[in-house]
Amino acid sequence: MDISVTARRADAPDVVFLVDLYRKLEAEMSAIHPMWPRADGLDEPVDEAFLACLGDSGTRIYLGEIDGYPLGFILGRSRELLVHEAGVRVAAIRMVFVEQDARGVGVGEVMRDTLMEEFRSTGHQLFDSHVLPGHRLAKNFFEAGGFAARSIIMHHSDLGDGGRRIRAQFLPPAES
Repeated sequence: MDISVTARRADAPDVVFLVDLYRKLEAEMSAIHPMWPRADGLDEPVDEAFLACLGDSGTRIYLGEIDGYPLGFILGRSRELLVHEAGVRVAAIRMVFVEQDARGVGVGEVMRDTLMEEFRSTGHQLFDSHVLPGHRLAKNFFEAGGFAARSIIMHHSDLGDGGRRIRAQFLPPAES
């Protein structure tokens, strides 16, 4: 049986799918590192964060589909390099997720390649991706697409739990 794997730009009616896929990504990333939803995820409420991304001219979101059903998403943002590289932009893939049962059939690759082609069409020649240490599948996915590591972000938490209790530690003071 042949399947059709495609990627298309997300729009406002797709937010319901994006939120569902994001929550699955969030659970997967939190299991790897508890800081992910606090430092690398989207602001809450997530549906509003997606709507803001969809309205941002420098952000692109694509849905990956099998036979027309969304089973993954990718989010990329364009940003300028430092001032001494005036006018040069880099497209950064901030998030990519494919449902577990839909992995290995090209959904991620189609989304990545489609996103990169759109950014290329606007003059981008530099691309970054964000991968957590220890996420071997994501590392291999991007390396297969021609990416190579150029930076690693190190993290330390005095909370003793890798940041799991951040919200509890930094609640606003109670009003008297």
